[in-house]
Amino acid sequence: MIELTHLQKVVEQTTLIDIDALRVGAGEITAVTGLTGPHKQAFLDLLTGKSQPTAGSVSLAGHNPVLQPHHFAQKVGILPTQNGLYMRLTVRQNLKLYAELYGLPATAVENVLVRVGLTDRMHTRVDVLSPGLARRLALGRALLHQPDVLLLVDPFLECDETAVTWIIRLVTEIAAKGKAVLVIAHESADIVRLSHQIVIMEKGKPVQWYAADERRPQEQTLFRIPAKLEGKVALINPVHILYAMAEDGQTLLVTENGRIPTHLTLSDVEKRLARSGFFRTHRSFLVNLQYLKEIISYTRNSFTLILENGSDTIEVPLSKGAAKELRDLLDY
Repeated sequence: MIELTHLQKVVEQTTLIDIDALRVGAGEITAVTGLTGPHKQAFLDLLTGKSQPTAGSVSLAGHNPVLQPHHFAQKVGILPTQNGLYMRLTVRQNLKLYAELYGLPATAVENVLVRVGLTDRMHTRVDVLSPGLARRLALGRALLHQPDVLLLVDPFLECDETAVTWIIRLVTEIAAKGKAVLVIAHESADIVRLSHQIVIMEKGKPVQWYAADERRPQEQTLFRIPAKLEGKVALINPVHILYAMAEDGQTLLVTENGRIPTHLTLSDVEKRLARSGFFRTHRSFLVNLQYLKEIISYTRNSFTLILENGSDTIEVPLSKGAAKELRDLLDY
């Protein structure tokens, strides 16, 4: 079980995390979305014991990660954003190394190889694995000691569809055996497929909860964006829009699959997405803040946003006026 109670983290008079109550029971998979920058890092630090809460409590598998780090390590498995694998070692050698750190028998390694489907790659060096296979290996490492709680950070990062499907199936099976799973990631169709419930955060505070088998209120047709697609009109889910832009008198919706034209003006799109986490960064750009990775200040009056799309990054202009508004919005 995971329990966060009256949890707050304040740094330099800025509240980064403010969660009254969040509970993930045995057999449940909960995804926390909408965390970016310092808010996301503060949340991860609280969950893993790297930081003390300003107020409230954190309990994973019945243990406080700060006060009981040894018990925490024995009961919690973590898949971080970065795989943290030894690139020059083989798949099996990586698992064997961590198994020895946990004092586990060799059978633990063999069992995990089967679970993540890498038995036929056990003698392959990590540096020649595809990103999807490497991600499955990193998940396998988190499962070696059969933890009661799983923390998954951006579980599908750099994964192809095969890896995503494998991870969803495996994590679902693990939860069905009574394990509690907490996912921290950008909201996406795959995250919804994986999870039982979704918690949407803004500025480190929950603003909406919904069950994955229910339609999120923002996803009603009113808030979807009509677009021209191969001779027909499609309704584009805002979750899949990285940003919208005005170019040569036309508005384009930029998704993972490319640019899609819409008959709406950029201002019309902005009005429809006002409650969906979009921000006008420039007169010609409307950005989905769920994909925001960092803000770069080149000079006092020159700014750029970096958006994260899997393993790719995208640069989007940020005007001076919008930079000030965004600073106030994100509290940075």
